[in-house]
Amino acid sequence: MKKLIASFAFVATLAPAFAMAADHDMHAGHGAMHSDASQSALIDGLVKKVDRAGGKMTVSHGALPNGMPAMTMAFKVKDVSWLDKVKEGQKIRFALGDNNDAMTIVRLELPK
Repeated sequence: MKKLIASFAFVATLAPAFAMAADHDMHAGHGAMHSDASQSALIDGLVKKVDRAGGKMTVSHGALPNGMPAMTMAFKVKDVSWLDKVKEGQKIRFALGDNNDAMTIVRLELPK
């Protein structure tokens, strides 16, 4: 019985290390998100919704550099004034960064 308790105690002490390693591996796929936004690849997107109160923009986009497939999702924006410059149905080009563990639009280009 003592060996069983000791085994459980040992495993319990290792659990946080395994959890941190697993969490780190999960985020390893978006290492490009941590790079300088000025050097990040621009992504083509279509604005689906502008949420000024929430500081977000919902964008339909192609595959992301981090391997995320094409989809529609909401992103926070680095500069909320950008939300006044875009409208639903508008094409944009944007770069993403990681801001407090949330993918954030850190660079925005509007068509000319």
